[in-house]
Amino acid sequence: MNVSRPSVHPVEAPPLTEAAVHDPRVRMKDVQGMPGTKGGLFLRLSQFIFAIISVSVMATTNDFRSVTAFCYLLLAVGLQSLWSLTLAFVDIYALLVKRSLRNYIAICLFTIGDGITSTLTFAAACASAGITVLIGNGLDKCAINHCTRFETATAMAFISWFVMSPSFLLNFWSLASQ
Repeated sequence: MNVSRPSVHPVEAPPLTEAAVHDPRVRMKDVQGMPGTKGGLFLRLSQFIFAIISVSVMATTNDFRSVTAFCYLLLAVGLQSLWSLTLAFVDIYALLVKRSLRNYIAICLFTIGDGITSTLTFAAACASAGITVLIGNGLDKCAINHCTRFETATAMAFISWFVMSPSFLLNFWSLASQ
């Protein structure tokens, strides 16, 4: 039996045009909110702003040092503000030089840092909310304490944690998808 075999003839790729050579690359997997995007920068700046408001309001009260939960809130939210500001600078740099922050080590560092700071902030906000409710409702001592300032600082810490959650989840998703 005589069977013919197909033959493959190589075809040359057409030369690249000038537009294809000089156009910037498009990153298909960057979702707004990930590091190095405008959404990520917005989230980082929002985290920083709410954390700074929480620190400022809590630090302006003169009796926050008497409650350990309030000191813990001040330290946790202060750490989160430093972390968010540092990563905001990294995002600004990445946007200015048009670089992607899809490096495995960088995303791993961002994910671990976001996880630690968001857990600390959430725990501190919950502890401060419990003490604030105790002072206000259980002891009825809001007249001599700064309940509204404590509530404001706690609310800003919760909002800062709430804004940090998408950053952590997007970083974790990016880390898991690599």
